[in-house]
Amino acid sequence: MLCHIPAARRGPLVWLVPSLWTVALGLWGLSRQDSVWRDEAATWQVAGRSTGEILDMLGNVDAVHGLYYLLMHGLFELFGASTTTLRLPSVLAVAAAAACVAVTGRRLGGFWAGLGGGMALGLLPAVQFYLQEGRPYALVAAGAGLSTLLLVSLLSEVPGPGRRAWPRWTAYAVTVLVCALLNWLSLLVLPAHAATLWWVRARRRVWLRWAAYGACAVAGALPLVLFSRSQSDQVSWIPPLTWHMMIGPAILLTLGGVCALADRPRAGRLSASAVGLPLLAVPQLGLIGISLVQPLFLDRYVLFSMAGLALLIGAGLGAAVRSARPLFPRGAGLLVPGAIGVSVLALLPVELDKRAPASRVDDVLAVAGEVARLGRPGDAVLFVPAARRDTALVSPGAFAGLADVALERSPVASATLKGEEADPARIREALLGQRRVLLVTDAAKVAKPSGAARDAAKAAVLKERFKVVEDRQVRGRRVTVYERR
Repeated sequence: MLCHIPAARRGPLVWLVPSLWTVALGLWGLSRQDSVWRDEAATWQVAGRSTGEILDMLGNVDAVHGLYYLLMHGLFELFGASTTTLRLPSVLAVAAAAACVAVTGRRLGGFWAGLGGGMALGLLPAVQFYLQEGRPYALVAAGAGLSTLLLVSLLSEVPGPGRRAWPRWTAYAVTVLVCALLNWLSLLVLPAHAATLWWVRARRRVWLRWAAYGACAVAGALPLVLFSRSQSDQVSWIPPLTWHMMIGPAILLTLGGVCALADRPRAGRLSASAVGLPLLAVPQLGLIGISLVQPLFLDRYVLFSMAGLALLIGAGLGAAVRSARPLFPRGAGLLVPGAIGVSVLALLPVELDKRAPASRVDDVLAVAGEVARLGRPGDAVLFVPAARRDTALVSPGAFAGLADVALERSPVASATLKGEEADPARIREALLGQRRVLLVTDAAKVAKPSGAARDAAKAAVLKERFKVVEDRQVRGRRVTVYERR
């Protein structure tokens, strides 16, 4: 067992064990019963386009995710389109983040603090969700973990002749920049690191270098930040901040504060609390502040702050081992593995829930299967709203032989995610020439009213001239078959 391995041989284990542990958690139920939900469907269908087509689309929509889409395009080209290719990058990214947390925790609190923090990261409920998600947020978490590790190594190094810091400062700036290109709200890691510098009373020279390299990262990301603001209608659906939405951050900050107290933080000393508490608190509070101006409060935008919570949990476990060692010299080392084991059992309902299709709002693959079963060659198909066309883009084979009568320009031709539909009059005219129509929409429990004139025209024609002959709801989506009266 780990507690019986000599301290000199524990070095690689402190990051290797959390990495493998996190990969195992990620591979467990990776396909989610062959389900893909709407956010991942966007990744899937964009990754299947050519590089030029992706670049054209980014000029109109989703520029904020451009680097991620290009990365996934390369992976889809190499390994083919599948749920494994879609999600494995996130699994490996969280494993890398766990390794960074473990190494950082060991530097700041010892072996057990590092091991406990690294293994705790993959168990956090928010991380469990995005551990198996075909979106960029896990990659940002890995970058935040690496930039934090680089900062800690620079702060803990004793200055001396021949010691060159600029390569690590350069790596720090590049890492922060890449994270910002994946999601520019990750720049909130910079004020978190500034809080750490203030806490440890960093030297003026360190402050100047941090400011210079951090400014380079911000400057590199600024064009994307400014350009993506012109596409802000993409996030117009995010609701305004409410007190109810702040319950989650309050619980996280309380838990982090309790763990920090166990670490006995002191001003002026580099510790897990000095690093982890700002990394947890500043991005959460910063996003709350931004959301008071424009609603943007979604936990995935600051998923990287969970690395700070994991550091604090590790510090608390390390402090518990140190306190238990005088009383139980042989058994103190069992505390961390025991705590992780108990946590796995306690969180088992959460772990199972996150790996079930029902954990997401819908499933584009399941509804595609229903379309393949119900459709007949020559049938028409409609999508309400137009964004539900994603199921046809991810599973085109299920829609073979069906006519998308509302579509005027395909998503690729229009350089958009959902394509461009004809005007309401032309949609009505096209529908009047059909005998059978399949309507793909949201299930009743998740459907929201559509104010689009095109959708109103579709509904009006179906109600006036068609009758329902079959209706199926599956995993958040709905297929209704209409026949001409």
